[in-house]
Amino acid sequence: MVELSEKVLAGNIRAASRLIRNLEDQIPDTNAAMRELFTTTGESHVIGITGAPGAGKSTLTDELIAALRKKDKSIGVLAVDPTSPFSGGAILGDRIRMLRHSEDKEVFVRSLATRGSMGGLSKAVGEGILVMEALGKEKVIVETCGVGQQEVDIINHAHTVIVVLVPGMGDDIQAIKAGLMEIADIFVINKADRDGAAKLYQEVLNVVAMSKKNSDSTDDCWTIPILKIEGVLPPQEFAKSVEALSNKIEEHYQYLVKSNRLAERKRRKRKAELNEALWATIFQPVLHELNANGQMEKMVDQLLNREVDPYTLAEEVAQRYMKK
Repeated sequence: MVELSEKVLAGNIRAASRLIRNLEDQIPDTNAAMRELFTTTGESHVIGITGAPGAGKSTLTDELIAALRKKDKSIGVLAVDPTSPFSGGAILGDRIRMLRHSEDKEVFVRSLATRGSMGGLSKAVGEGILVMEALGKEKVIVETCGVGQQEVDIINHAHTVIVVLVPGMGDDIQAIKAGLMEIADIFVINKADRDGAAKLYQEVLNVVAMSKKNSDSTDDCWTIPILKIEGVLPPQEFAKSVEALSNKIEEHYQYLVKSNRLAERKRRKRKAELNEALWATIFQPVLHELNANGQMEKMVDQLLNREVDPYTLAEEVAQRYMKK
């Protein structure tokens, strides 16, 4: 594993891809490689792109890669796809859309599966970001698969969060009430040539006006921008629109640095990583043992027979393992 981490630090893409696969598959001893990499991480700008399925996130990501490459940035992309019911891995739809960058050595695109994560991001995504950082990628883009409006895990990993909305897809009043709308640093109304775009823009504008980020009384508060991108634009015009988005992303990053809010977001990211590591180190082995020795099924039988409640069982299990 140490040899694998050394190859990643040397910029070996194959080694990075293999390590991310091992992280997804929870291969034993992968922690050894991550320990070697961790001290080299923490310098990349992590950009999250989220929104409902079909919002055009992959097309935006593909063009955003091109815009950032024009600025000579090295790019890492983690495209989170739905989990394949056959292989258990990512379906790879997003990766296929970004094939035009496959010959660019400064761009590394890797697909990851949701693996049933309720928040939309598996533990491997947070670790995959660290691998991208260890590779020396200046910008790491995490594109979520868009499993729903509660998909807010991205805020624990990204420094800049872009929420993509589309007119006519239910991204109106109902969505505005949801958590997804509260995590945006930048809104993008994609396919803004569709009917309902003006209504959606006004509704998002109202949300922005009520946002805590904008109600900050200090002079250095961030005003959440709302960018409109039309789906029918000619390629050059579309690229120009996405270039404006890339400029706004950089503007947000500079705001985070100058206001010292980047430190807050890095702290939140570190806390999320620690929570995931604790979960994997403490809780998962307990679950594995309970399933392997048959105790889990016995406890379920007890619950079905109303012999005991789940809270008592949980306390008994906790007391048993906390003594170890």
